Amino acid sequence: MTSELQHTTVLLDEAVDALLGGAGPEPAGTWVDATFGRGGHSRRILLRLGPRGRLVAFDKDPEAIHEATRITDARFSIRHEGFRHLADLPPGSAAGVLMDLGVSSPQIDSPERGFSFRFDGPLDMRMDTTRGESVAQWLTTAEVQQIAEVIRDYGEERFAGPIAKAIVARREERGPLATTAELADLVAGAVKTRESGQNPATRTFQALRIFINAELEELQQALEASLSVLQPGGRLVVISFHSLEDRIVKQFIAQHSKEVYDRRMPFAPPKVMKLVALDRIKPSAAEVSANPRSRSAIMRVAERTEA
Repeated sequence: MTSELQHTTVLLDEAVDALLGGAGPEPAGTWVDATFGRGGHSRRILLRLGPRGRLVAFDKDPEAIHEATRITDARFSIRHEGFRHLADLPPGSAAGVLMDLGVSSPQIDSPERGFSFRFDGPLDMRMDTTRGESVAQWLTTAEVQQIAEVIRDYGEERFAGPIAKAIVARREERGPLATTAELADLVAGAVKTRESGQNPATRTFQALRIFINAELEELQQALEASLSVLQPGGRLVVISFHSLEDRIVKQFIAQHSKEVYDRRMPFAPPKVMKLVALDRIKPSAAEVSANPRSRSAIMRVAERTEA
């Protein structure tokens, strides 16, 4: 079932144009798709690369790795690892790095993955189903305070406290939560008001998914690694889908796009800037109309300096 689900790549042309910008008509060198997903960006990059170009992709989802086997291009390789493993690439080896954050449509639309409250399925939410703890497993032992902190910090949910208390009360009375429907119903009973058009469980599901996959920590590690692996003039292109991700990307680019002086050593040369911010792009009205899931996307583009 999962393999038949469709995924529409967000900002496809814009991302590939930004990544390969200035690389010439037949780009050579090594390029990185740090989040392969269902391969939309990778396939388009391969169409644009020259014969001496090479594309290395990363993904920790076994279904993404299976999808990658459909690509028979000898210039392509994929690693079954999260994108923090960018750090394993040789320094200065990448001509460009693309990161498309978030969850792919097949992941969301597969009930057995447990990412969505729209389908009843096991409460899993792991990007890599071969390792780690599922959301259901974590919720069997987590304390009220721990659960509340996760839902508040990663979901920006103002009813995090009542939701956490309801989860633990349910666990003590009838046993732990096991399915997405059980969690969605419980959250709906604990959330008193919600923005028009938004399911009460939206923020809680987002928070638990981000936490169980350590998404924000891995994003920070991958961004830091990109500074090492990018060649001078190499592009960093990052597409994010919610404010927590975009804030990290925005602050990272801003931090490395300026010279920093040490006030304790006023005559010492400043730490040189490592990035130049180039662009911030959102999907067009036409793309949002055709693919509503693209509406929250923000793409930021930066270029590695000579330093």
